[in-house]
Amino acid sequence: MERETDRARRALATCLERIYGDNAGAVFARADDLLDRAVAGRAADLQALDRCRSADAGWAARSGETVYAFYVGQFAGTLAGVVDRLDYLQSLGIRWLHPLPLLKARPGESDGGFAVADYREVEPRLGDLAALERLAAELRQRDMGLILDIVCNHTAREHDWAERARAGDPHYRAYYHVVDGADVAGWDAALVDVFPDTAPGNFTYDAAMADWVWTTFYPYQWDLNYANPAVFLEMLDVLLFHANRGVQGFRLDSAPFLWKRAGTTCRNQPEAYAIVAAFRAALDIAAPSVVLLTEAIESPEDVTPFFGEGDTKGSDLAYNNGVMTALWGALADQDAMIARTMIAAAAERPDHAAWLNYVRCHDDLIWNALAGHASPADLQRWSDFYGGDGFSGGQAFQTVPGGVPSTNGMTAALVGLGRPDVDQGEALARLKLLYATIHALDGWPMIYMGDEVALGNDVTYRNDLARCHEGRWLQRPAMDWSRASATEAPEGQMRDAIRIYGAAARALNALGVAGRAVPLALDCAAVLGFVRDDGRRFLCLANLSAEAQTVRCPRGWDETGSDVLTNRVIPAGPVDLAPFEVLWRLADQ
Repeated sequence: MERETDRARRALATCLERIYGDNAGAVFARADDLLDRAVAGRAADLQALDRCRSADAGWAARSGETVYAFYVGQFAGTLAGVVDRLDYLQSLGIRWLHPLPLLKARPGESDGGFAVADYREVEPRLGDLAALERLAAELRQRDMGLILDIVCNHTAREHDWAERARAGDPHYRAYYHVVDGADVAGWDAALVDVFPDTAPGNFTYDAAMADWVWTTFYPYQWDLNYANPAVFLEMLDVLLFHANRGVQGFRLDSAPFLWKRAGTTCRNQPEAYAIVAAFRAALDIAAPSVVLLTEAIESPEDVTPFFGEGDTKGSDLAYNNGVMTALWGALADQDAMIARTMIAAAAERPDHAAWLNYVRCHDDLIWNALAGHASPADLQRWSDFYGGDGFSGGQAFQTVPGGVPSTNGMTAALVGLGRPDVDQGEALARLKLLYATIHALDGWPMIYMGDEVALGNDVTYRNDLARCHEGRWLQRPAMDWSRASATEAPEGQMRDAIRIYGAAARALNALGVAGRAVPLALDCAAVLGFVRDDGRRFLCLANLSAEAQTVRCPRGWDETGSDVLTNRVIPAGPVDLAPFEVLWRLADQ
């Protein structure tokens, strides 16, 4: 049998050929040197973790690998403060910590830390590299893992590479996309602005460069040029550097933008998929226990290739953005159709891959990401509903011309908690429904900081000159630790519910439940149903309505069973569901 490292080396060579063609051999040789050094410098305990996970090929597909996403400063102030809160996180059943960007950012505006000035240093106000290593070590002691955000598409204008480029060094100038002014309009014609209101256009003139620099996001974020092999090798070295300091996973930010091709939107190009697969193959050689999470907020058809092609693996995980957004649309309509559609699309993932299932994150709800599966009228209705027309306390965000506005807001606010004109019992039930549903799906459930205590919007950002221009700060509040110990509704009930869902998801492994979530067509439009049938038969039913519903399941899925969440017996035949009730039906042995 071919050794795993041999397979990985072959996969790396194949990926580099797809990216760099005739130059692939030289790139492989330089990558090989980096990998040899990384293998030689890898600590014994990390090597042991590599062996353990390599011997257990299906570990990442198990249920209940719960992720907690947060900003370090908003959650605990510093990395040392995060260590002090690990008992709390462990009590919630958290297995993975995903702090949002914590590497050293540019001074002043930094897009929430996504404008990185140094990949090998921690943002000083949060701690230092030693504090990051300590957190990673503490997590390993608890059988938990750290996922580090790597902003691989762009650097801050103040990064050393950019500073050298601006000083006239041609070697580092080639690290970036520098475009002659006469060519900017030609490139721009096919591109879509990410922030059309706050950062229109995709290029920024820089006097020191005497030319235009590609800046997909903000003018101070310079897009890296992966057509230059030196950039790929630099970023690979960054991944290996942190992997050998105990980081067990990397979130690859803005992966769809990694390759530029004239006449296209410069998103989701074949080379972008190959770059992610090359990172995976390289880590399989030097740090096989490390997982890759791709941040690609795109349609499922554009995301799935990031998982790899054929025998060549790509990312282990990707955000299940389609299902997340569809759940909000289904909840607004009290109709499961769009959620069934997106769950079916998500089921097309490869066997080795897993979805990161989530309800909210630090970014906006992008309705346009469902454009391939829903009508413009649907998208506009959902945008209006969560922007103020419905029970939601959300706010409209910017969009491209011809698109519909995205939505900002914390989960608790979006379901109507805190609004005097909304039934608060129903609002809390909606919040529970969303999290119960994503825990039942195949993949890793993610909790966004504060959702476990029903934390609401942070409207104070409007009075802060450093943040008031950026509407996404609405869903980036500081953690309210008084809510973490509260016992009353909604915070106490939601915290207890999160614990129940996580424990139940982990219990599915021992109960023999596995496989993809596949939607069921039911006789009740307001009930979302999906099954997992690779092993013991499992059915999830979620009543999206404020009215009680009775649903008849198709033959074969209507047998006697028990509810994993409550342990009550469910007789054969039609199922009665209370308003917003979620049921996890496990077939009898």
